[in-house]
Amino acid sequence: MQSLSDVPSYFTDQSEGVWPSRRRKIIDWLVTETRDERFIDNIFVQMCQRLRDDGVPVARASLHFRTLHPQWLGARILWKTGLTEAVIDTFAYGVETTPQFRNSPVNEIFSGAIEVRKNLETMHAGDGHHQFYDELIREGLTEYIAWPMEHTLGKRHIVTFSSDRPGGFAEDHIAFLKDVLPALTLVTEIRIKNILARTLLETYVGPHASGQILAGATTRGSGATVGAAILICDLRDFTTISDHWPRDDVIELLNGYFDAMSEPIEKHGGEILKFMGDGMLAIFPLTDPMACRNLLAAIMEADRAVGTLNEQNAREGREVLRYGIGVHVGDVMYGNIGSRRRLDFTVIGPAVNVASRLESLTKEIKRPVLFSRAFVEMAACKEGMESLGSFPLRGLGEPVDVFAFKQS
Repeated sequence: MQSLSDVPSYFTDQSEGVWPSRRRKIIDWLVTETRDERFIDNIFVQMCQRLRDDGVPVARASLHFRTLHPQWLGARILWKTGLTEAVIDTFAYGVETTPQFRNSPVNEIFSGAIEVRKNLETMHAGDGHHQFYDELIREGLTEYIAWPMEHTLGKRHIVTFSSDRPGGFAEDHIAFLKDVLPALTLVTEIRIKNILARTLLETYVGPHASGQILAGATTRGSGATVGAAILICDLRDFTTISDHWPRDDVIELLNGYFDAMSEPIEKHGGEILKFMGDGMLAIFPLTDPMACRNLLAAIMEADRAVGTLNEQNAREGREVLRYGIGVHVGDVMYGNIGSRRRLDFTVIGPAVNVASRLESLTKEIKRPVLFSRAFVEMAACKEGMESLGSFPLRGLGEPVDVFAFKQS
């Protein structure tokens, strides 16, 4: 018979951990019952309401996150009593250099503090404290507390709670909130990483392709045949510009050009699949019956935007930018192409090749935008077009009838 001394210590060790200090229903809910809720703001609102129902006098709470977004440095999710949905605010790059942010309690936590706790009832206007606390006092709040949420590899985010109870939070309320904090940290990390993954994919491959990838289209060759109006754009004389202008000026010129071209495309329902140096590939899926008309509207709006940009460039002594665009319509293979370990989610096929050859032809014909007959007929826009004749396109069998906007 095996004696107790022979049993491994991990079966007999009765030591207890330190978290949570007490069993809490809200912790069970956070850990086991939120798995089907995709959005952290919805979880946060429910959590705050549950805290208040459990007797913790939380009247205002917020989450502060650093993001990996090309436009936004961070975001805040804010809840107050009476709100059934959180208020979400984003903050642009540069906010971290402002005095308002540098002196804020949020920056104290981002800079390494493990707690910021303020008794708002003892504060008075003009005491030299941050104006943020005056806002809380005007809202009738009595205490403010902020803690870091430590995510993997030292990524630090922040949660804050404010009370409306006379005297602020009691110590048992603080103990309750500290018990909730580790579970909230785990739940937020999962949701934040999901958001960051989607944001990064949308930034680099576009919203539709990112949705496909996140849905599981990650194997080489996976994809589908789709009908689309195809737009390929290229900046003229970019090699000369990049050879003669400082690097930072070249990048600024290129970014301004892509802003002028891209925003109208996305506004009118197009999807930019990739930037290729100074070039761009976009499609307008034909599942939208207005796809071709939307493409035309995007080109005309982009032309006006480039014109405005060129006026600014001329005033600043910079190069005036010119472009060439080729437009065709047809079926394309839309999906993953590449090596075993490195894939590109893009479109290929004869229709893409026609659009590319039309873009190259703009250099010879000296017209900025060229359309195929197939596109003009599908868009029913022949009245606004001028036929330039048929042209043999490199690598293609039959000549293609080419059109351009009528010149005024």
